[in-house]
Amino acid sequence: MSNVTIYDVAGAAKVSLATVSRVLNNPEKVKEETRLRVLKIIKELGYRPNVIARGLASRKTTTVGVVISDVTRASVAAMLGGISDIAQNYNYSIKLFAIREDMDVTDTLQDIVAEQVDGVLYLNDELSEKHVDEIKRVFHTNGIPFVFANVVSDDNEVPMVSIDYEKAGYEITRLLLDDNRKDVYLLSTARRYSVNDKKEAGYSRAMAEAGLEPMIFRTSGDTNINRQHFSTFFSDKKIDAAIGVRDSIAVSFMNIARDNGKDVPADLVVAGFQNTKYALLSRPNLTSIDVPVYDIGAVSMRLLTKLMNQHDVDNIRIILPHYIVKRQSTT
Repeated sequence: MSNVTIYDVAGAAKVSLATVSRVLNNPEKVKEETRLRVLKIIKELGYRPNVIARGLASRKTTTVGVVISDVTRASVAAMLGGISDIAQNYNYSIKLFAIREDMDVTDTLQDIVAEQVDGVLYLNDELSEKHVDEIKRVFHTNGIPFVFANVVSDDNEVPMVSIDYEKAGYEITRLLLDDNRKDVYLLSTARRYSVNDKKEAGYSRAMAEAGLEPMIFRTSGDTNINRQHFSTFFSDKKIDAAIGVRDSIAVSFMNIARDNGKDVPADLVVAGFQNTKYALLSRPNLTSIDVPVYDIGAVSMRLLTKLMNQHDVDNIRIILPHYIVKRQSTT
């Protein structure tokens, strides 16, 4: 059996994986010059496509790729619920792609292209603007529509569904400042997330308006790690308020604060983001920014459907409303 892969063919022919797949399954969509070059390479290398895979690829189904970083995050799980409900209405198939911290983004994008998906929803918010440019280049080159779901970018050409995270960060900070809190910390992540950058910007603006120095404490979203960071937090810091960029971070911090003799909310008020199940499971219940993650998933899927069907779209950058849910962790 030949060990030659589709990657070998694409490299030798100097085309994308998607182009090789189209030559095999939809040759009428490929320019004749390119098609003949790819077929020549296939013959020279002795490439043998998997017959079963080709049969599956040729079926007239619509497959949407969904790119995630961590399916265990409560917000991601809720977003997938909105995506799958709309996808089911259209009889779409969903294929998940996970991009971990140690994985090369470009290689993963090429793997997605090779799967011949008809569109992509990008939920992984660990993006730099360089990554955004690469995502645009790969998907545009291969004619694959995509939408950022709960991922923000300042590039106006990128289709996006989210909330105004900078405004939300500003509003939750103002809530605590208006309660006469002065030493307000933002508990953010050491790893850079596009949405967290916006939350930090809103927080910093509110602190600056109040004549206060922004205090951003960077930790991990992993509670096993951030509990260790928080265990020594109160030994050398003056604090009367904290905002976690995720509910899980805020609740983890609140638990350590109580272990250190802090009364919440008398001594210390705490708030979070996303309004996930953690906000209701904590004691006291957590004040949080409600982010409609299910709706973000559903609206993103509808927007992607329009783009895949080449419908006219008035607005490719949709901002959904958010609001603050006040609970017992604030006064």
